Amino acid sequence: MRLVVLGLFFHYRITNPVDSAFGLWLTSVICEIWFGFSWILDQFPKWCPVNRETYVDRLIARYGDGEDSGLAPVDFFVSTVDPLKEPPLITANTVLSILAVDYPVEKISCYVSDDGAAMLTFESLAETAEFARRWVPFCKKFSIEPRTPEFYFSQKIDYLKDKIHPSFVKERRAMKRDYEEFKVRINALVAKAQKTPEEGWVMQDGTPWPGNNSRDHPGMIQVFLGETGARDYDGNELPRLVYVSREKRPGYQHHKKAGAMNALVRVSAVLTNAPYILNLDCDHYVNNSKAVREAMCFMMDPSVGRDVCYVQFPQRFDGIDRSDRYANRNVVFFDVNMKGLDGIQGPVYVGTGCCFYRQALYGYGPPSLPALPKSSACSFCCCCCPKKKVEKTEKEMHRDSRREDLESAIFNLREIDSKCTNYVE
Repeated sequence: MRLVVLGLFFHYRITNPVDSAFGLWLTSVICEIWFGFSWILDQFPKWCPVNRETYVDRLIARYGDGEDSGLAPVDFFVSTVDPLKEPPLITANTVLSILAVDYPVEKISCYVSDDGAAMLTFESLAETAEFARRWVPFCKKFSIEPRTPEFYFSQKIDYLKDKIHPSFVKERRAMKRDYEEFKVRINALVAKAQKTPEEGWVMQDGTPWPGNNSRDHPGMIQVFLGETGARDYDGNELPRLVYVSREKRPGYQHHKKAGAMNALVRVSAVLTNAPYILNLDCDHYVNNSKAVREAMCFMMDPSVGRDVCYVQFPQRFDGIDRSDRYANRNVVFFDVNMKGLDGIQGPVYVGTGCCFYRQALYGYGPPSLPALPKSSACSFCCCCCPKKKVEKTEKEMHRDSRREDLESAIFNLREIDSKCTNYVE
């Protein structure tokens, strides 16, 4: 109907020129035609929207659950720069929601990138790791949703609904008290960081903080939780929590988020090397504890999994009125445009809340490199002349080594599939 109205409008505009201001009329008609054409192009992706559904129960039935689960490991990336502009308490809530996800703990790793090399971020992450020892078992014991303490305790709902465990009320009150104390400690760190000492920050052992100069410092990596870290208060293993601040030197343009993500890819490849990567901004928490399982429904699908590069989650925002009169929740973009782009296999990566296939980021090499042209000087006498071993030049040796590197895959997919198949059997 809009297209018909648009056609009638253009028919009227073109058939009724304004002779007294022909130049102005022609300019306005050209602009209107361009805007109309742009509107038509904007409608194309919306004609074939795709609504996808996940079946987590089928995923569990195929790959199992628990310690012997065949689910693939996932590395979470959280990026932050300035703790005074991006409050450490918000970053801590994001990290806590990741550590408490409903997924095998030995297959979850959280990497926090501190691109500002701030000691405040480091100390707040240490406090977060200590608080996670109480928060994670509490969430899993009582199936808490959402698993972000700030938003969980601020909900105005009946928290006793469907909670039949007799000790829930007592433990919830104790946990809320612990969280308030945790907030006091984080806020105290923030207040302390407002004024930087003249000689720079000093760590607890008396050594200077390596990141006092945020533009010139070595790389820093600290593992807080995981196989080499502390366990929770119930004695169970916790997901890995790793602090990373990439090396920076003057004269290099390496102060952007993309470079921080590349550094996390390299660090995680050495420590855990999970086949899947899920990145989040420091102020975007995991609202659904089963979100990772839902992503694996696509990534580990035996029929389409190898063709999936990434799964983009929609962004939702708290504190927005239900009618969403200002479209702050990006309803049109995520629920209309993105589903339409998915119909033409072209949904875009929005920068956060995206689960990547690591191999898709690394890529494969070409099937083969061009071969060197064969010499024709002795082609006629190859039967009578003895073959001599020709020494390779440095360029040829580099080419051959490059071919070997490019033709080798980052992951052995057949080995992964065989392990999963053996487990299902």
